[in-house]
Amino acid sequence: MPHGQPDAPYPADLLKLVEDYLVALDLGADRRAARLVEAMRYSLLAGGKRIRPVLTLATARSRGADPAAALPAAAALELIHTYSLIHDDLPAIDDDTLRRGRPTCHVTFGEDIAILAGDGLFAEAFNLLLGRQQGKPKVVLRAAAEIAAATGVQGMVGGQYMDVAGEAAADDDLRTLHVLKTGRLIEAAVVCGAVLSGAANAAPYRAFAAEVGLLFQIVDDILDEAGEEGELGKSVGKDRAQNKVTYVSRFGMDGAERLAAEAAERALERLAALPGDTSDLACLTAYIRRRRR
Repeated sequence: MPHGQPDAPYPADLLKLVEDYLVALDLGADRRAARLVEAMRYSLLAGGKRIRPVLTLATARSRGADPAAALPAAAALELIHTYSLIHDDLPAIDDDTLRRGRPTCHVTFGEDIAILAGDGLFAEAFNLLLGRQQGKPKVVLRAAAEIAAATGVQGMVGGQYMDVAGEAAADDDLRTLHVLKTGRLIEAAVVCGAVLSGAANAAPYRAFAAEVGLLFQIVDDILDEAGEEGELGKSVGKDRAQNKVTYVSRFGMDGAERLAAEAAERALERLAALPGDTSDLACLTAYIRRRRR
């Protein structure tokens, strides 16, 4: 069973490790690209709980490793997540004007620079991972392959396509959409933490992370319908306004809450099968279940 209580505080020390690392990142010094780097940093350093990189560090620590050793991979995941948010917010996709409590990247810098800022963050993520992550080459390449698969057509981008194309007619389609769009990057975060800390078999970690990814998306759908804009830091009601299929539209608020509770329970059951002190991962699961932003 996980050590500690799942309602314990968010692992703030891991969050600080991530935040300090991101602030110190050098994304380019050429003055002619200064405006682009400013846009990249504007979105990257906009705050948040850094759930994906913190999951990576928490997984590594659960296995007895120094979490700081996995920081390049963890930060790469946050760069990729930020790129996805910049592109999701564009007028051609979700047309959002508010993100993390302030104007979205394209509102502040223009659509052209926002597109390039997302592209730049994606490329710099792999530059960071392959250039700075310590470990045996085959292990680092395994982490890179995991992240690449999680972001492509069989992952985040494929899920985003299903979303914009309205390809979620059946319940299984809805689950697949969110497994790809949201769940695969969360899976990659946990799996990278496991493999970089020496796990030979990542399957039990992937099983845990799959439930966490599902939980995250269900809660996200609930918050889009019932959250407070001031607390969320982004627009609410967008999914309903755009007639998107969500767990709330498909199953109702009560049904979505029930599904979230079931996913959280399954996540903790799978967590119990993992070795080491998994209290940080239990805390993160509890946070995702009760989050309000």
